[in-house]
Amino acid sequence: MNDWTLIRKNLFRKKLRAILLIVSIFIAFLIFGVLVAFLNAFNAGDTDAAKNRLVVSNKINFTQPLPYAYFTKIKSMKGVSIVSHANWFGGYYREPRNQFGMFAIEPESYLTIYPEIVLTDEAKRCFLTERTGLIIGRQAAERYGWKVGQQVPISSNIYTNKRGGQTWDFKICGIFRSPDGKGNEQGLYFNYDYFNESVTFGQDSVGFVSLTTQSEAANDAVAKRIDTLFANSADETVTQTEAAFNKAFVAQLGNIAQIVGLVVGAAFATILMIVGNTMVMAIRERTREIGVLKTLGFPSQRILKHVLCESTALALLGGLAGMLVASFAVAALNTVLSGGFPALSMSPLLWAQAIGIMLLLGLVTGIIPAMNAMRLNILTALGRQ
Repeated sequence: MNDWTLIRKNLFRKKLRAILLIVSIFIAFLIFGVLVAFLNAFNAGDTDAAKNRLVVSNKINFTQPLPYAYFTKIKSMKGVSIVSHANWFGGYYREPRNQFGMFAIEPESYLTIYPEIVLTDEAKRCFLTERTGLIIGRQAAERYGWKVGQQVPISSNIYTNKRGGQTWDFKICGIFRSPDGKGNEQGLYFNYDYFNESVTFGQDSVGFVSLTTQSEAANDAVAKRIDTLFANSADETVTQTEAAFNKAFVAQLGNIAQIVGLVVGAAFATILMIVGNTMVMAIRERTREIGVLKTLGFPSQRILKHVLCESTALALLGGLAGMLVASFAVAALNTVLSGGFPALSMSPLLWAQAIGIMLLLGLVTGIIPAMNAMRLNILTALGRQ
């Protein structure tokens, strides 16, 4: 009988206990995989944001609009390269639960500032010239079965149009993709002029102004210049990097990182206690067997390796199963969450972190019983009932 056979038989000598331990570890890593995927999706904007992109919003709250004239004034400021603007539309398809991130934008400048919105030349031409033109992310198109050239009615939960309704008609000009396939492909964008001429309130205002500076080094100076210009006005501004703006947007939902940390930390602390105590108990039950192994010539280091391998195998069996199910859960969540929600994914880095935690969990929970087994005196072991 080789070492691995002995480890496997000891691991499942009490099958019910082993299965319960594996299930508890499975649940912990299922929670870890799904929640960290959520956290990474929310933080994706920090890493995707260009370093020289700034966002100007209302100082009171970014849900408050700014006068359209601010956009014109910012365009002529020193250090500013390209300027655009956007308005949150609050769009949904058929039912309010089918909501997505939809913005009225100035098409040409916005697409220049955000090159990650990748369109074909034909789609871009259509979007720039079609009054009711709409571009949609690949994932949103797949979710609703939309095709290029299709006419779609989309409603707003904020605005009313001059016809007295809350539904606008759009022509799909194109379906955009992100360059690496990992960016936001769930958004919808349409022409600001169409929006501005048809709404019953909020005309000649913008939700926020997006701009690029001539270099990242100019960010602070440009931001200070903009906020100083509009200081003491009816609509004061706050200018910040796009990454900071994204964090403020996510903060509406609370401190996501803290929530995830607390839940995952509690799950792993519980698993650490359960597995650690169970391993100590399991080794105590096998005291006489360990004494017999030492009598047969098994060195203490070999006994140590056996116990550590058992605890690590438990962590890997439960952890890998949990992460695998989490990947299926994340894929399913992407299909049911609204289009305004960031895309979830199980990245290779997340898998690497999870495997690292599994190995650490196995070593931490196994080290004390392993050391006890290694130090066990043969006479004491054989004499214990």
